[in-house]
Parts: sequence; C-alpha cells; structure tokens
Amino acid sequence: MTDHAIISADLTNALDALALGLDPAHVHRAEPLAPYTTFRIGGPADLLYNATSADALATAISQARTLGVPWFVMGLGANILVADQGFRGIVIRNVANAHAIEPDGRLHAESGAIMRDLVLESVRQGWSGLEHYVGIPSTVGGALWQNLHFLSPAPDRTRTMFISEVFESCEILAEDNTRRVVDADYINFGYDDTVFHHTQDIVLRATFKLERADTAALHRILQENLAWRGARHPWLEIHPSAGSIFKKIADVGAGRLVDQCGLKGFRVGDAAISNMHANIMVNLGAATAADVRALITHAQRAVADRLGHVLEPEITFVGDFDHEPAA
Repeated sequence: MTDHAIISADLTNALDALALGLDPAHVHRAEPLAPYTTFRIGGPADLLYNATSADALATAISQARTLGVPWFVMGLGANILVADQGFRGIVIRNVANAHAIEPDGRLHAESGAIMRDLVLESVRQGWSGLEHYVGIPSTVGGALWQNLHFLSPAPDRTRTMFISEVFESCEILAEDNTRRVVDADYINFGYDDTVFHHTQDIVLRATFKLERADTAALHRILQENLAWRGARHPWLEIHPSAGSIFKKIADVGAGRLVDQCGLKGFRVGDAAISNMHANIMVNLGAATAADVRALITHAQRAVADRLGHVLEPEITFVGDFDHEPAA
C-alpha cells in the first residue's frame, strides 16, 4: 500500500472541503505529476488544480492555507524533482496566461504566461528585452522566482542578462493572503535568488518595460541563442531533464567539477548525467525520483572526495521523499 492510499482522515476532509470551493472542471484527484514536469518524473498529487487566471490562483492558495492543506504551485514543471510517492496535498498548476503589450512597451502578464510565448510576441511587435531567454522553459512566475538569466548577446557572451533588468513591478499574494504590488527593491533580485525563495509570497501578475528595436535584429538574436543553447544542452523532447541540478560555484562551475570526476554518461537506473552538460541529469526513458536522488548523491560524494567541493542542489524537491525507496 502506498502513502497515497493512507492519507489521514483530517487531510482527506480538508482536501474534500478545498475541492468543493474550486471549479470542478479544473480539479483532478490522484493525478500523476510526471506528465506536467520537464523531467517526466513524479507520482500522484492528491489534488491537481489548473488555475486559469491570477484570481483563481490566489483563491486556491488562500483556501489551501486557510484549510491547512499542503500546497505547491507548479508552472512548466522545470527545475523540480517530484517524489515517486507524489505529493500529499494540492498541486496548483499555474496556467494563468493572459498578457498584453501597451503602446509604451509595458508588457503585463499573468504569472502562468509562458516566457516563450511572450518572447515571440514581443519580437513580432518589435520590442526588445525578453529575446535573450528564448528556449528556456519557464513561466513568468518561474522567471521572477529564479531571476531568469542567460549569457548574451553573441558572439562574445561575456555578460549575463537577467530578467530583473526589464522588470518593473508585480502583484503578489503575500503570506497573510493579502494582495499588493511590489517593486524590485522588495523582490531583492540576486543570482538564482529572490525574496520568493525565502517567503511564501506568490507572483500573480507582472509588468516588464521593453524597448523598441529592429525586428530583424531581434530574430537574429533568437536564432543565435537557440543555436548556442541547443549545442550545449540536451533537448527536452528527447532527453527530459530539470535543468541545472547543482548551484553555481563561483569561478569553478558545478558542471566542470562533475566533468572532472569523469561522470558524464554515468547512470543510475534510467537517470544519467548528460554527455553534453555535466550539471544536467536526464531521464533516458523510465527514470524514477529515487534514481535521480541516488545519482545526485553519487556526484556529490565524488566531487567532495576528489576535489574537495560541496555541491548543493539547485532543483526543488517536491513531495514525499521521506518514504522514497532506495534506487
């Protein structure tokens, strides 16, 4: 019997009450999460709710908090590893994607809007600021959560571009369930870090300030960035992954350390360290979360023993890993 089958009576009652307050057309019970993640790994959520607007997102989170139901907001499912046992509570899938560009270049978008869609729309209209992030799987909420970044422009790629550079403001649902608009000072952008890593605040909508640019030049940047990324990162359609596994180590690089240990191609079950990028682990077809956890541990031990560096995971572990079977 799995943990999913032995949910406590209190949680069951709270989940039932929560489901009653949400649009039944968008509520799913015991829904496997693997298809909703870029890793294609993960067991079932007790409830999966598709929040189709910022208001629906705020309502679901507020009600889950009030009822004491554990919750997790998922965008495109990148940068996460979901446990094989799944998630006890509600996973709120943020598909709120309304967006519009004003004549002055301000782009307003709900937090579930997909960055790829915003990149293509802004380039089509001749607005610059988001083209650097083409090819990175992320929603607006995810982009702000991690301060999305990419080496650009070509050919030198000596500077890292950050989403914070075009950010103006966002509406959040705060920990106390109040809604308010905040600016960059509140978000405290860093490298792969923002206030959202340290609080339970959730982005509902965001505004970015774009600048006019030549459309042909923007399309050139798209092509260069896609080619550069495609030559260095495994393709998600063929080898699902969560993106970078370990946090950046200044002046060294986590992937370089893993590579120095000769671990490219090393695998546990169907989880393998990519031959293209040593800081990315891929699903070769039937990888489990337990496989990935074992592979992470192996890489950490190898780097610590041979090179004396400590690798810290960058991905978020979602769900019940306490009862995860060994790989």
